[in-house]
Amino acid sequence: MTDHAYLTWLYVPGDRPGVVAKALGSGADVVLVDLEDAVAPDRKGYALDATAELLADKHEVPVHVRVNALDGPLAEREIRRLTPLPGLDALRLPKVTGPDDLTRVLDWAVDVPPLYALLESALGIENAYTIAGHPRVRGIALGEADLRAELGVTDAAGLAWPRGRAVVAARAARLPPPPQSVYPDVRDTEGLARSCAEGRALGFLGRTAIHPRQLPVIEEAFLPTEPEVAAAREIVRTAAADAGALALPDGRFVDAAVVADARRVLTLTERRS
Repeated sequence: MTDHAYLTWLYVPGDRPGVVAKALGSGADVVLVDLEDAVAPDRKGYALDATAELLADKHEVPVHVRVNALDGPLAEREIRRLTPLPGLDALRLPKVTGPDDLTRVLDWAVDVPPLYALLESALGIENAYTIAGHPRVRGIALGEADLRAELGVTDAAGLAWPRGRAVVAARAARLPPPPQSVYPDVRDTEGLARSCAEGRALGFLGRTAIHPRQLPVIEEAFLPTEPEVAAAREIVRTAAADAGALALPDGRFVDAAVVADARRVLTLTERRS
């Protein structure tokens, strides 16, 4: 499965190996082992040891690790210890503000895996395209809790511009659409579904989750509808038959970007089979 087909990313605390083991069988497309916010300060060392033990083997589900703040005392040690391990598929970097943060990570370890940058500050949003365009970055996403606090935002309307900025920056850098940030109320599945629909309309693809019960709601919200699948098939058929400007039977013209998006829709459709 490619990054373009990931819809569900499940956060699990690194100091709870039993929960991590269950997450690997939860159906999530990616398991995000968290060493940062989900782990109490006095559990950080244990979380790193447990995560290193987990990553000694490769897993069928991609495992990403969110390390601690890059300007703090823990991240360098975590990255140096984890990057050589075969089970680590990617690093998720918190509070990235610019390319210098990424350079710092590359200086700490050899053969660093793909990087996913979290934009959680005003400066990170301002530098979104520069961060997304870094050659080792595979994806970006928003960390909306910290961003809300820094901006003094009290409702979702205040995040409209940062959300749009993240989507545009990712696509401009030829990255997959970013996933939405977590929905914190794990019991409110109806609210989660509505929020996912809003995020999908903004250009997000998939979502990070904090509980397995959120996974099917997220997946269903971001899977293409039957009319979308039919339209995508028509576009791909037309593209296969015409190497020039593409004219659909209804008279609409489409270009390469539309064809690429149609192929992504069909890739997502395969998840229903």
